[in-house]
Amino acid sequence: MESHYKKLFKVVSRPTRAGSRLIVLSAVLVVGITLLVVSASFFYTDSNVITDTSKTIIGQSNGLTDKISNLWQGSGSHANIDHEILTYPQIEDALTFKQTSDKRRSEIVKDNMEFYHDFFDKEISEPKKGTLARAPAQGADYDRANATLLVLVRNEELNQLLHTIRQIEEHWNSKFHYPYTFVNDQEFSAKFKQSVNAATSGKCNFVVIPKEIWDPPANIDMDKLFHEIDIMEEQQINYAGKLSYRNMCRFNSGYFYQLDFLKQFKWYWRFEPGTNYFCDIDYDLFKFMEENDKTYGFVISLYDAPQTVETLWPVTLDYVKKNPQFVHPNGAFKWLTENLQNPWHARATEGYSTCHFWSNFEIANMDFYRGEAYSGWIKSLEENGGFYYERWGDAPVHSVGIGLFEDKDKVHWFRDIGYEHSPYKNCPKSDKCSGCSAGDFGPGSLDDQNCMSNWIKLEMSNEQLAWY
Repeated sequence: MESHYKKLFKVVSRPTRAGSRLIVLSAVLVVGITLLVVSASFFYTDSNVITDTSKTIIGQSNGLTDKISNLWQGSGSHANIDHEILTYPQIEDALTFKQTSDKRRSEIVKDNMEFYHDFFDKEISEPKKGTLARAPAQGADYDRANATLLVLVRNEELNQLLHTIRQIEEHWNSKFHYPYTFVNDQEFSAKFKQSVNAATSGKCNFVVIPKEIWDPPANIDMDKLFHEIDIMEEQQINYAGKLSYRNMCRFNSGYFYQLDFLKQFKWYWRFEPGTNYFCDIDYDLFKFMEENDKTYGFVISLYDAPQTVETLWPVTLDYVKKNPQFVHPNGAFKWLTENLQNPWHARATEGYSTCHFWSNFEIANMDFYRGEAYSGWIKSLEENGGFYYERWGDAPVHSVGIGLFEDKDKVHWFRDIGYEHSPYKNCPKSDKCSGCSAGDFGPGSLDDQNCMSNWIKLEMSNEQLAWY
C-alpha cells in the first residue's frame, strides 16, 4: 500500500523547474517535521506519575478529554504491514467455515472432549521447543524484559488478590522479581498498598484510571442502554445489569495499554484476584514470548454468550471491508467461524463462533494493540457503542483482533501452566503441578463451552504442535 509520505513526494516531484521542486519539497519536509514534534509533545506530556520513598509508584493521568480520539492512531511497531495483502473477496472466502458433519451436536461435544483429554494425557512441564530463559542465581543481576504483571482490582478485593499474588510469587515471580501494576478507577487505600507491597518481590505501581476513559463516552444513549440492560437481565445474562462491568470490558479492550504509566512497558501478564496457579514455572514467561516471536499467550479457550456479541462480527467485517490490508493471511479464520459445536452461536452473531481466549489470564505484547490495525478497529467499535448496548467483552475483542490481524503462529497456548478461574481450569500432566488433576476442565455440564479442541484441530500446524 502506497504510503502518505510517498504520495507527498510524488506530488512535489512532478515535472517543474529543479529549483521549484527543491523549495516545495523542503517546505513539505519542514512542515511535516514540525507537525510531528508538536503532536509528540501534545501526546506525551499529560502524565502525572508520582514516586514515593518506598517501592511504590502512584500514577494518574489527567486532561485526557480532548485526547481520547488520539488513542487509536496506531503508534506501535505492528503499524507496518509485512505480509501478503488479501482482497476482501479472499477474506470473505477465508471467513466462510466449510467443514460439515453428519454427527449430532452431542456427539461432536463428546468427540472434542475425548480429544482434549487425550491431548492432556501427554506429559509437559514446559514448552518443548524454543528459547527458555532460566531464573538467575540468587542476588545475580538479571536483564528483565520490558514487562509488568497487571491487575484491575478494587480495594475490597484485597484478600482475593493476596491469595493469588502469593501463588504467583511462590510458583514464578520470586525467581524473576517483575514489577506489578495495580489499576483501579478509585484511589487505593493505604492498607491496600501496604499489604501488596509486603506480599510481592517486585516493585508495586498503583494507577488510577481517569474518569474520562472509565465512564461511558458521550455517544452512548443512556435510555437505549438501560432498555438493553432490562432485556439482558430478563435473559439472565451474566453481569447484564452492571454498568461497571461494561466500563471494565471497554477499558480492557481499548484503553489499558494507553494509560500514560503503562506506555513505558511492552509486555503485560494480566491476572485476576481469586484465581489459582498450580505449577512451578522455572523460565521467564515474558522472555519466552519475546525471544520466540510470540504476540499473545493464553491458557483457556471458551465460547461466549452470543447475546453479548450479536453485532461484533458484522461491525468488524465493515471495518475489514474498508481495510482489507490489515487482515493477516495466516489468521485464525476457522476458529473464529467454526459452527459445529454450538451452531446457534454463529447464526446469532452472523458468522462468529464466539470462541475466544479467556482474557483473565493473558500474556501479550501491547505494541500489537497500539498498532494501526487494532487501533483503527477499536475506534470503529467505539463508534458503534456495542461495549454498552450489547456488553461486548474484552476476551472476544482481544481474540477477534488477534485472530484477524496477527499471524496465528504467534499465538502461544501455555499448556504447561496450571490455572483456575472458577469454574474452568487448565491442568497439565506434570510433576511440577499439585492440586489440579491432569485434563480437568470444569463441570461436565460445561463441556460444550470448551473451544480448546477447535483451536488445536483447526489452527495448529504440525510445527506448532511440536511445542506441546
